[in-house]
Amino acid sequence: MTTKVLFVCTANLCRSPMAEGVFRALAERAGVAEGFEIASAGTSDAYVGRSPAPEAIEVAASRGYDISGIRSRQVVADDIAHFDYPLAMDGSHLVAMRWLAPRALVGKPKLFLSFGPPLGITDVADPIGGPKDGFERALSLIEAGCKGLLARLSPTVKRAI
Repeated sequence: MTTKVLFVCTANLCRSPMAEGVFRALAERAGVAEGFEIASAGTSDAYVGRSPAPEAIEVAASRGYDISGIRSRQVVADDIAHFDYPLAMDGSHLVAMRWLAPRALVGKPKLFLSFGPPLGITDVADPIGGPKDGFERALSLIEAGCKGLLARLSPTVKRAI
């Protein structure tokens, strides 16, 4: 059985592609990647087809994650039904996904950080337009959230991550 995970941010240029790359790498390192379908998308269609932001690619690469091959796409209503875990990087994405969702699936999208350790925050802040350390902070939150998500979805790999 394949578990389908979708990470969603605004433009699919930094937070969600970083989450896709981190989760994919963690699943591969744990030897469970074949059990997942992993993707990312944005609530906006403004950058469809574009590569992630250069800063996101650079910061991710510095920690061993290759996100350079990811291309931006917009989240659509069918994604909510298709993916087991449609995960929002912040509250605005959660609202957008719930608007897209068929009535019976309105509660299916969740906040991504709800799967991480209790950090006292619910949103991964958008680093676009800010200094590079904003991308570093976002990636640190994403790593924590991805580790928690993988541990929840694959309890046998807790020690491997």
